[in-house]
Amino acid sequence: MRWSFGIIAAGILVIALLCAGCANSQPAPAPTPAPTESTATAVPTTAPPFPGALTPGEYVSFGAGDMHGNATVVRYAIRPNYTWTSPSFNSAAEQKSATGPGGVVNGYNTETPKAGDAFLFVYLKLVNTGSKAVYAPSPSQYIVYADGVRYNYTSVHGPDAVVDGVAGGQYDYQIGKGGVGGYIQPGASNAVNGYLIYEVPGSIDPADTYFIADLDSVNRGVWKLS
Repeated sequence: MRWSFGIIAAGILVIALLCAGCANSQPAPAPTPAPTESTATAVPTTAPPFPGALTPGEYVSFGAGDMHGNATVVRYAIRPNYTWTSPSFNSAAEQKSATGPGGVVNGYNTETPKAGDAFLFVYLKLVNTGSKAVYAPSPSQYIVYADGVRYNYTSVHGPDAVVDGVAGGQYDYQIGKGGVGGYIQPGASNAVNGYLIYEVPGSIDPADTYFIADLDSVNRGVWKLS
């Protein structure tokens, strides 16, 4: 009997140890998935060079006190070339002796840009809103900016030059000085309506082209052409 009780006790102990092992066992943790690299690439964003640029027709004030005015870009045009005539240039003798690609044909001279370029006409309007004559900025104070490059204006032949199909005269001759600043008298009837010509790449996008006017020492206007 003692032997039988010993065997039973040993069996109970073994069963108890096995149950304890089952109770304390934990399921194996799930494997951690290997990190995957994203194949998406960040698209770089380019900030506009002149945030808040104006659109044609919006005015910028310049001057101070009783000598002040408003300036704006009215519109623009891109032309592959242009023809012009001038009473003082297109005399009979000059027409007879004219040679080369810029020669005179029937009184008209054809201006042709370098290969791949075009002519950009920017039309300006300046009005004196004060009570005294206001200084008009020199045409050299107006530049075109496109694709990180600045372009200066190119002048027509003279104050009496008329560009075919273009109303009005070049800005610098509109202010009476031909290349330097002049004065604008008060009143809307004395407003300056003129154009400036720039030779630019024919591939420029007007939506990314800016016209910059340093009107005086403190006032600047920047217009996006379209």
